[in-house]
Amino acid sequence: MNARFLVLALSLSAASAFAGDVARATAKEMVPLKNGDVLYVFEDGRMARENRYGRAIYLTPGETLQAADGRTIQANSNEVARLNYLLHKGHNN
Repeated sequence: MNARFLVLALSLSAASAFAGDVARATAKEMVPLKNGDVLYVFEDGRMARENRYGRAIYLTPGETLQAADGRTIQANSNEVARLNYLLHKGHNN
């Protein structure tokens, strides 16, 4: 039973390691935020936010975000659908 659990745990961690690879490759910049979220800045300057659980979440244009390095960033757009698509691209169940 323990061996099955170990195999399952390793499989899940390997799958999650590749989740979001397309989003990372597409983003011009990824900014870690103070609360554990990640701000994606795309080549066209638009922005999207991923929460600490790996889900694309709503970003209010004009919202002020605190980067982990202390910077203050003002959101200029809400690309939640774009980020959601990129996070799930190539991961069919």
